[in-house]
Amino acid sequence: MPVPETSTEPFPKLHHLGLETTFCGIEHSHSTPGAPIHQYRGIKYATIPARFRQSRVCTSYPPITDASKHGPICPQIRPKKTVEENLFGIPQEDIPMQKFKQDEFECLNLNITCPGGLTPRSRIPVMVWVHGGGDHGSGSEWFYDGGAFVRKSIQYGKPVILVTFNFRMGLLGFAANAVIRDDNKAAGEEGTGNYGLRDQRRANEWVHHHISEFGGDPSNITLFGSGSGAADIVCHLLSRANATQPIFHRSIIQSPTFEPTHSDIGSAGWYLSRVMSTLQVSSIEKFRSIEVEKLLRLGQTLWAVDDGVFFVEGWQNYIGPRTAHHTHLEHSKPIGKIGYLNPPITGHSKQKGKSKSRSRSALRRLRSPSKPTFRVSEALPTLMDNTLQPLMIGDSSADSLLWSNSISLWTSAGVVRRLKAICQSLSKTSSVLRAYDISSYTPDDEITDRVLELVNDARVAWPTDCIARNAAHDRGGNGVWRFVFDQEGPSRGMPHHAADLMYLFDNAPLPASAKLAAESMDVDSFLDGMDISYDEGEPCVTVSPGNHSDEEDEEDEVRGRPRTRGSSFSSTLVAKCENITRRPTMTVTPEEGDQDEWLIAPVDEYSYMRVRDAMQERWISFAHGEVPWREDKVFVFGPEGETGERSKTIFEGRRRRTLWKEAFEPLGPTLVQKFGVELSRGPAPGADRIRT
Repeated sequence: MPVPETSTEPFPKLHHLGLETTFCGIEHSHSTPGAPIHQYRGIKYATIPARFRQSRVCTSYPPITDASKHGPICPQIRPKKTVEENLFGIPQEDIPMQKFKQDEFECLNLNITCPGGLTPRSRIPVMVWVHGGGDHGSGSEWFYDGGAFVRKSIQYGKPVILVTFNFRMGLLGFAANAVIRDDNKAAGEEGTGNYGLRDQRRANEWVHHHISEFGGDPSNITLFGSGSGAADIVCHLLSRANATQPIFHRSIIQSPTFEPTHSDIGSAGWYLSRVMSTLQVSSIEKFRSIEVEKLLRLGQTLWAVDDGVFFVEGWQNYIGPRTAHHTHLEHSKPIGKIGYLNPPITGHSKQKGKSKSRSRSALRRLRSPSKPTFRVSEALPTLMDNTLQPLMIGDSSADSLLWSNSISLWTSAGVVRRLKAICQSLSKTSSVLRAYDISSYTPDDEITDRVLELVNDARVAWPTDCIARNAAHDRGGNGVWRFVFDQEGPSRGMPHHAADLMYLFDNAPLPASAKLAAESMDVDSFLDGMDISYDEGEPCVTVSPGNHSDEEDEEDEVRGRPRTRGSSFSSTLVAKCENITRRPTMTVTPEEGDQDEWLIAPVDEYSYMRVRDAMQERWISFAHGEVPWREDKVFVFGPEGETGERSKTIFEGRRRRTLWKEAFEPLGPTLVQKFGVELSRGPAPGADRIRT
């Protein structure tokens, strides 16, 4: 568990020559005598001169800087239910107590978790986490604590430094109009809006300039995030600053959720004029003096603004499919070597063989037939010519559960009416309704599940796939690794948005049922009755409750038939078979009368550990510049503890690509995003609601 706010552990001190201060941090609770872990909290990385002004990197500190407590966070309304309760399903009594001060002008601070004993010569990789949550949350939340992750990197023999930080959100981070733009220009600043994104850039600049004293490598920074944080990373990839002065070197994008976009300053200003009218203010000076609590009560989530300064030209097209000239280059031969301003993932395209690892099992998990040099076709137009950072990208099978409460209020007739009003075309509306089997006669007890599927695809799955394809296109088919996270959340027993964070950061307590299920299994007796066959072509162990091969499972998924994976015994089987040189395919048939064995909860302690280890090891390896898995494969996490490389054909069964081509592509990303957002918010009060 994370260290409590009032730690009595020894205080590590780090004298920073460049900043002329001594940071006094804490010894993390995950520290051991052989592997100490230090944490420096609440370090101010930037200052805010005024509301709706760009932040500036902080370079002045007192001789002694207290880095033992988390700093203030961006002002926000506290939800009735915490994220832990509402999203993770963690009982209130299991949630660590945290109460952060809110301060609009002191919220730009960061937290550094690092192995102890580092020096400026250590130069280990740095991973910078961008938190999600829309206009809520912070990088200081206990479930983002980096202690367990850094400990795993030490145990794995590939230590990293993990940085989390806070930034401005909502109106404070994204309000924009022409008047603010002109006012900022008079102060010597370009652009308007996107203050939250610029804060994130400032945090990365601070890390780039000052992390070396903590033992980090400023030339090896990985930016990773989930939800709206992942969407922000996409914005940074498509920014002018990244095209001219890149300061991170690779990225990991997890289930990006995009809010409604204001395409230009005009439309963003129209929205802001309504806000100012509601507050009865007519000038920017008065707007800046309004109490922050009044701004928070307006309750609207804002996102990036195309102010003509922040983004490269055509950036919004990156979130949708390419037009007629779009080509699928995942399997094409690369032509011409890309000129990187920053080092790409290290590797040797001509060298084959096994890389060094701490164990044979680790070698088998991470082995790749070759480590490619990333190239891009010189004949193809690219959106980012100079800085094509490698990236990993994926989504969950049920990200839309994030909005399940509001979606559950829809009626079938209400959904049909809303889609018709948004699409303004009977043929286009019909294609969407037909694709997701929705009509005015869909039973009310079925409409919620179908709208959840539609929203999931419109807001997360389809944009994620478009970004992945466009990124592969611009990189000549190299430098993009695709994954799908379909593993059940430990507490809720279903795949849901942010379930991957519980595995990645390893801070959430496992429910008692998972531990009891694991303890009740007689693994050795179970293994004695197994029929184990070997297949060198498959990268991981498969367990199913019948005579059904892994190849048949892939075929089932492509054809849309339900998969026949077994219980979470698979994680235990893999643990018991780590020393087998060849990777086995295991088919397990339960004995007659033993059917109750297969009713064990899908997430027990073994399956949790299997998915956790697979995620952490690949994220850490990627940060170290290694190939996480073969690019021509998709890596799967779950369901029921399954992990491993899979053929890309399996992706067609796990996601609805065929439906997207038929229903979404004719509409375009803007329209799809619009109805996805509106449906996720539920019907307006008093309209289109289920009658009770």
